[in-house]
Amino acid sequence: MPSTGEKPGKGNYKCKSCGTVIYLDDHTDTLPPCPKCHKTDFTRV
Repeated sequence: MPSTGEKPGKGNYKCKSCGTVIYLDDHTDTLPPCPKCHKTDFTRV
């Protein structure tokens, strides 16, 4: 389960709290907090 601050790789990550999807377009991108609810736990989709 990827969390804020990690570099989980390129792809889509869905917030476990509200369902907002974040796209990371590079393997060096750091996963930010959810822009909608500010939670920090995601699942890869």
